[in-house]
This record gives sequence, structure tokens and C-alpha cells, in this order.
Amino acid sequence: MQFEVWHYILIPALVINIAVSIYISKVEGLNKFQKKAQILIVWLIPFLAAIGLWLFNRSLEQEAKQHKEFGSGPQDSGLGPGE
Repeated sequence: MQFEVWHYILIPALVINIAVSIYISKVEGLNKFQKKAQILIVWLIPFLAAIGLWLFNRSLEQEAKQHKEFGSGPQDSGLGPGE
């Protein structure tokens, strides 16, 4: 079996699309319609849509994690040692 140039494009595109489709299906912040629409876009526009939607959803998850950390960490009463 000979590898032609299109094999080097098709195989990575399939791997990326499958990985991003699985990732999108597991994102909790999206409803069913949004998941289906984003997965459809990933398969209609390989590479660019897959990478773009993955970065977009990942940034939304990171923002949500930052907002959940409210009130955590050490508390400072404002008094120094020995006071």
C-alpha cells in the first residue's frame, strides 16, 4: 500500500475530528442542540473548525473553573502575630 499525499491530510483530520467530537459531546455547559451543531461544524470544516471549537469550549471551561473558586484559600483577619 502506497501512501499518497492525501493520506497525510486525511488521517490527521479524522483523528482530530473524532477527538474534538468526543470532547464536545462531554462538555457539560452545552445543550443537545449546541453539541450537535458544533459537531456538525467540526465535520463540515475539518481542521479549522475542530481546533477553533476545541479552543473556544476549553476557554469557557477554564472561565467557569475560575469563578467556582470564590471564597477559597487562607483567611486573613488583619491582625499581625502576637496581637
